[in-house]
Amino acid sequence: MQATAYTYDPETRSGQVLLDDGTPVAFDASAFDAGGLRLLRPGQRVRIETEPVAQPSEGTGEGLRITLVTLQTF
Repeated sequence: MQATAYTYDPETRSGQVLLDDGTPVAFDASAFDAGGLRLLRPGQRVRIETEPVAQPSEGTGEGLRITLVTLQTF
């Protein structure tokens, strides 16, 4: 799935992406580390992998948990 980087905190290696419909979805350090990135800038196009969560929490976007964030390459 593709998304756009929205926020990123280099100290915690966590942030949010925006899905193409504008829904923000949070990611944590483990998802960021899984993608092998060292830095992420708002506005960059990214590829994400997700899994459903049993108990959706606010800020996670429609019951999704991001398991990987990496740059989108063509």
